[in-house]
Amino acid sequence: MSAVGTALELAPALAARAAEHDRDGTFPAQDFADLRRTGLLGLMVPERLGGSGASFSDYAEVAMALAQGSGATALLFNMHASVTGALALTDEDLARTLGVPESFFDARDEVLRGAVAGKHYAVAMSERGAGSRLSQLTTEYAPVDGGWRIRGLKTFCSGAGHADGYLVAARRGEHVSQFLVPAGEGVRVIPAWDSLGMRATVSHDIELDATVPESALLGQVEGLALLLAQVMPQWLVASYAPVYVGVAQAALDAAVEHVRERGLSRLPLVRSRLGRADAQVSAAREVVRAMARAVTEAPGTPETNRWVWRAKLLAGDTASEVASSLLEACGTSATRRGSALERIYRDARCGALQPATSDVCSDWLGYAALGLDPDAEGQRW
Repeated sequence: MSAVGTALELAPALAARAAEHDRDGTFPAQDFADLRRTGLLGLMVPERLGGSGASFSDYAEVAMALAQGSGATALLFNMHASVTGALALTDEDLARTLGVPESFFDARDEVLRGAVAGKHYAVAMSERGAGSRLSQLTTEYAPVDGGWRIRGLKTFCSGAGHADGYLVAARRGEHVSQFLVPAGEGVRVIPAWDSLGMRATVSHDIELDATVPESALLGQVEGLALLLAQVMPQWLVASYAPVYVGVAQAALDAAVEHVRERGLSRLPLVRSRLGRADAQVSAAREVVRAMARAVTEAPGTPETNRWVWRAKLLAGDTASEVASSLLEACGTSATRRGSALERIYRDARCGALQPATSDVCSDWLGYAALGLDPDAEGQRW
């Protein structure tokens, strides 16, 4: 069975567990057990290392399928894929051009083998007052004997307390770098997540005072984080997009079921909203697929990066708009706690707010439309 087929097969079980995890704000452990069992945690790991060798296009299809079952689980999967995909799919010649030493590739392969074995990686980038703007981070790192010491506080760390390792962004002077920090000593979870939507991502804060070996520095070169964010933004921007297209599709599916159960299909205005939602979701899906193909075939080019920002903008806005419209179409009964559409509506509302937000995406695209450099002077990161 293909990876997409596997994800579609898992989606009903994810959906059946989603309400409980949303209500209690708990990590979907069984969902991740299923992802491990089926090998999806190693989706983009090269076949030579035991993975599926999937492309970014494959990732996008899998993320959309998982999100039809549970948006929160798909978002957690996205964070894991942002680590493994960035490591597996970054061109080796490009890496060498950036100064990455040969020793890095062995360290990279060890991390990727870990994913095949079932390790779950999370991303610890955002901070209070800085969001995901790398240039504004206050988490610091410094050299120590045999490695690096990292100290700081991170927010919105999806999967906090449940991951085996965290991709941490930190700064030293003008350098902004990323490290893979193992869970355990030096990583303290601060329960702080009680959100409107995506509650099962358990995106708590984490406090860091960790010492890691030299090999934990991503690329084993300081200062790569800002450069890679500008050159290849798909993992910081557009990897969210397929998740929210899947959430939008879940909203449409839940609304159709509600309308049928309540006998509302006789109402022309209800049918009209379903029809508009179908068109919007289908259009957003095709934009995400176009973006994913571009990333797969020509990563880092100006036109590809334009698709990256388009996809994030349209997916986030479409999920929010579709879920809101369908909730109105289905009426007050659909707003009760326990209604699938009520939960999906709250998850969908988060899409436009996640970095890069819809306002940031549209501003980037406005710069590009004017023939200006959207990344001039580090505006985004």
